[in-house]
Amino acid sequence: MRLLKKIFNRKTPAVNMKKFLIVGLGNIGEKYKKTRHNVGFQIIDRLAERNKCNWELKKLASYSSINIKGRKLILIKPKTFMNRSGKAVRYWALKENIPLENILIVTDELHLPFGTLRLKPKGSSGGHNGLKDIESQLNTLHYARIRFGIGHEKKALDQVKFVLATWDDTEQVILVERIDFFTEAIISFGLEGIENAMNRFNGK
Repeated sequence: MRLLKKIFNRKTPAVNMKKFLIVGLGNIGEKYKKTRHNVGFQIIDRLAERNKCNWELKKLASYSSINIKGRKLILIKPKTFMNRSGKAVRYWALKENIPLENILIVTDELHLPFGTLRLKPKGSSGGHNGLKDIESQLNTLHYARIRFGIGHEKKALDQVKFVLATWDDTEQVILVERIDFFTEAIISFGLEGIENAMNRFNGK
């Protein structure tokens, strides 16, 4: 962990404050592609598409990047399953010398109403296995995350079955608009910082 702590120390000259690591969480494989649990993949897929960026298969992840107003946003989709996402996050943060405060994890949130945006600079995993693994690999809770509410209102329904199901017809109607809204919040995070992005986008 010594190298990790060195790179993630904001006073270390090696880090690049104009680089950001944007990580979409999801499960690989066609059967998971349009499930609620894969909305992190869907959001950064859309972010890459809007900026005409292509994906490359690299170590531990699919990789793309956006250059905008002097900032570089590195986008990754871990090639591991959701509960092993942390290994890819750690690898790419170290490889690209990205400071901890410039990492943003894009994920689903079972306990928020559908489409709700919640951006935070730190916090617990809330039972999310992908976030648990990232916490373990980074050895900290202090990394930003942007959560997409998937709205588990049917309490009697099995949670695993719910998150691994595809979007229903009602959700599909407004899903594209909400995903585009999330891409704008991610760009704001890179250009304006997390506090400004939170003020502009949280709860909307």
